[in-house]
Amino acid sequence: MGSIDMRRRRVSIAGALLFSAAVLFAGCTREPGARETPASADSGRAAFVGSERCASCHAQEAREWERSQHRRAMQPARGANVLGDFNDARFTNAGITTTFAHRDGRDFVTTDGPDGKLAEFAIEYTFGIFPLQQYLVELPRGHVQALPFAWDARAASAGGQRWFHLYPGERLRAGDPLHWTGFEQNWNFMCADCHATNLRKNYDVEADRYATTWSELGVGCESCHGPGSKHVTWAEAPARHPALAASRGLEVELHERRGVTWSRNATTGAPVRSTPRESDREIEVCGRCHSRRSQLTGDVTAADSLHDGFRVALLEPGLYWPDGQMRDEVFNYGSFLQSRMYAQGVTCGDCHEPHSEQLRVTGDGACLQCHDAKLATPAHHFHQPESAGARCVACHMPVSTYMQIDRRHDHSFRIPRPDLTTSLGVPNACTSCHVDRTAGWASQTIRQHYPHPQPGLQTFGPAFAALEHHESGAAARVAAIAVDSAQPAIVRASALARLAGNATSLDPTALRAALGDPSPLIRRAAVPLAIDSPAVAPQELLPLLRDPTRSVRLEAAAALASLPPGSLDASAGKALDAALEEYLASERFNADRPESLVNLGTILGSRGDLAGAQKAFERARDRDPGFLPAYVNLADVYRANGDEQQAEAVLRAALLHAGTSGSAHHALALSLVRQGRLAEALPLLAEAAAREPRNARFAFVYAVALQEAGQVEAAIATLRAALKIHPDDGDLAAALEGAIRSRKAAGRSRSQSGRPADPT
Repeated sequence: MGSIDMRRRRVSIAGALLFSAAVLFAGCTREPGARETPASADSGRAAFVGSERCASCHAQEAREWERSQHRRAMQPARGANVLGDFNDARFTNAGITTTFAHRDGRDFVTTDGPDGKLAEFAIEYTFGIFPLQQYLVELPRGHVQALPFAWDARAASAGGQRWFHLYPGERLRAGDPLHWTGFEQNWNFMCADCHATNLRKNYDVEADRYATTWSELGVGCESCHGPGSKHVTWAEAPARHPALAASRGLEVELHERRGVTWSRNATTGAPVRSTPRESDREIEVCGRCHSRRSQLTGDVTAADSLHDGFRVALLEPGLYWPDGQMRDEVFNYGSFLQSRMYAQGVTCGDCHEPHSEQLRVTGDGACLQCHDAKLATPAHHFHQPESAGARCVACHMPVSTYMQIDRRHDHSFRIPRPDLTTSLGVPNACTSCHVDRTAGWASQTIRQHYPHPQPGLQTFGPAFAALEHHESGAAARVAAIAVDSAQPAIVRASALARLAGNATSLDPTALRAALGDPSPLIRRAAVPLAIDSPAVAPQELLPLLRDPTRSVRLEAAAALASLPPGSLDASAGKALDAALEEYLASERFNADRPESLVNLGTILGSRGDLAGAQKAFERARDRDPGFLPAYVNLADVYRANGDEQQAEAVLRAALLHAGTSGSAHHALALSLVRQGRLAEALPLLAEAAAREPRNARFAFVYAVALQEAGQVEAAIATLRAALKIHPDDGDLAAALEGAIRSRKAAGRSRSQSGRPADPT
């Protein structure tokens, strides 16, 4: 496993002004040699025993694991663990020269610190092994931070054996969340959960302190197999523990491939699994780290469902291209769930030996374990034998490069579609190699070889792209994907998520069915639509408060949090209270992030705890002075307390951090409107709409304000311009109709008074 880019974009979660970080890992220091105390063999939770204990019986697996990148995902920065050149090397980026030194058996770096001044820091840990290695520094209060430069571990002949900057040329200065000392580069939250075993983040929000612990650095046996104390107990004396016999005391049994064989359909040649895959356990264990996800709690192990501990990202704009190809660093799980391989029962372990991480068979042999060998000939791929373009992965698993040098294969196993490059602007495998050719040439060439191509499962791209561009009728096309049972669950869930604000586009019966779908991804994505649908009563979401999956329960809790007290019967009220407590616990677990603090404050405010909400929003603002939702929500607390002037002051402070966003301008304008200062509000509403033309609400509110100010013609022009961008927006259409009626009425009034009427 390669090193991880710690620069993450924020991903919104369901509910107004609820935000969730695109968390990928979480977790720092345990006293040397400390271990968990084994739990009772026959009752209670199992405890972690360490990979050395596992290796005493599982020698072959241990030997494979010892040479894996999992084993070396994180190590103490000592001796041979350190690959970088710390012999007085120097590196300059954006005007800052960093020096690397080695003395007394330790490695040090001198670079700009939290105050912006050059200072020396000890390297505590290495992070990753190939193709690059990063280095971690521990700052006060247990904050472990990733340095922004890394060592290129590739051979010198491949351009490696050098220092390089992860964000070359960017002038990231102290105080910026993306500076190496900022919270966006914090290892405890962003990375540790997948680079250490049995990690407990242990963040104290009051002191802004971490007391993070682990059982083992690196990805140990129990990261995938769960805590091993019960298995050890059973193995040492099976007869004394008959209750453990059925499972052998294992917390996780990864046996989906046990006894399974693959053959080929005699007619089609397609691979066929001997028995259907009935569990996603193995895939979910890998997905704990090999997915883009946010962590919901620290109290889960590999024995728990992936969706109990994490909120897996869907095929969201910015993370994936409209056709589902990976765009940002998404770590394979979401890609694989789209694939025909996943649909036919393939698991990660069919291709990868799980202990060494190596392919079970090198090169095309990994594919030819199941596929016909004729697919690896020029008759299929039309490339010279043994050329780079002749490899199966060249066409069906194209690469994207992250962190400057880390090439990752897309695991959606798609058929190349250069025609979609022409129509949608997405990348394609053909012209990523044939850089001197056009997508049109590639499309024509494929059509010559395959006059009747099979599109595969990934047919949703045009509809998703149409909705991203607000094309007329796009919402109905995406709604059709959401109810298409032939589509993978992650695609249907993504379609539901993309329909936010278009709940009426989905048939209420289909929406209710989605709330009860077997896939937790679909159930979770259906909740925000259901709460916005006029045809679905909030009470219809109550069963999801008791959903077996935490990610779904939390989504339902957030959606129902604003129900008036006393609106539910005793049983339902108790379920809502329990789910909200779980939700609040999840946000407190992530209270080192401004997004979670805003989530926390939003729920507290909706339940009447304005003091708690204010404190949470203030902490979010202090954690990241540039995080606009903290200001907007804090101002709303002041408004609820009747202090509109203080709300205005907060929002004026937010303008200093607005960047390209229009939200602070919009919120400040509404504050001025409430104070009766419409003339002052209009320029701010205009600015908000101009900054974010894709935000239909900003245009709508601006037009309403113009009409209120008597500027009906300007309101009509604003609405018509907005409808060109949002042709299916019902609110804009209704407002335009109302404005035109108002103009006609005004014209009739002027006509009756003897004045010339305006033309209609």
